[in-house]
Amino acid sequence: MSWLERTELLIQKEGIETLKNAHILIVGLGGVGSYAAEFIARAGVQKLTLVDGDVFDITNVNRQLTALQSTVGKSKAKVLADRLKDINPEIEISIKEQFLTPEMAFEIVTNEFDFVMDCIDSITPKLNLMIAAKRKKVKIISSMGAGGKMDVSKVRVAEIKQTNNCTMARVIRKRLKKEQIHKGIKVVFSEEMQQETSLQLVEHAKYKRSFYGTISFMPAAFGLHAAAYVINYLLKNKKI
Repeated sequence: MSWLERTELLIQKEGIETLKNAHILIVGLGGVGSYAAEFIARAGVQKLTLVDGDVFDITNVNRQLTALQSTVGKSKAKVLADRLKDINPEIEISIKEQFLTPEMAFEIVTNEFDFVMDCIDSITPKLNLMIAAKRKKVKIISSMGAGGKMDVSKVRVAEIKQTNNCTMARVIRKRLKKEQIHKGIKVVFSEEMQQETSLQLVEHAKYKRSFYGTISFMPAAFGLHAAAYVINYLLKNKKI
C-alpha cells in the first residue's frame, strides 16, 4: 500500500506522476517556507531544492514548523530536509545553506525548476528572486507579509498589482515597476489591515529594518496557499 494512496484517489496516477517529476525551488524556510515545503513534499513532489542560510532562534518557535526547543541553533535547511526525507525516503533534496545575494538569485534560478516559491521575509532578496524568475521565464509565487495580521479568511492569491492593505506588496510593486515588470508575479497576501502597534524596528540587520508581530497560524496559512497554488498549477499543466 502506497503512502500516497489517498492522494492518488484524488488526482489519479497521471497526477501522481506529474508531481513526482516536478522540481521545485523553495527559498526561505521560516514560518511560510517550512509549511509550504512540507505540503509540497506530502503531495508527492519528489525533487526539491531548499535555500536558507539561517539557523533556528528561540523566537522562531512560535510560528515555524521545524522550530523546536531541540532545534535551536541548528540549520533550518538541514532540519527541514531530514524531516521531509522521513515523510518520503525517496525524495531528492538539494540544500543550499546560503542567504540569497543578488548574484545568487540570478545564478540559482534556472529552467530546471517547474516553479520557484519565494518565502523570504526581506524585501531586497525577495525582489531579486522575482526579477531573476521573470527574466528567465520561470514561474514564481511570492509570499507577502504575514506579520501584523490574524484573520486567515482574508488570505488571497493574486497578481501583485491586485494586492491591497499590504505594506510589503506596495513597496515591491513600486520597485518592480522600475524594472519594467508589470505582470506575471503571483503572490500570497492578506487583505487585512496590519496592526501597526505590533511593528518592531530593527538595527544592524541585513536587508531588514523592521518586522511585525506574528501569530502561530498566519505564516502556515500563507505557506498553505502558496503550496496549493503550485500543486494545482502543476496538475492543470501536466508534463509527464
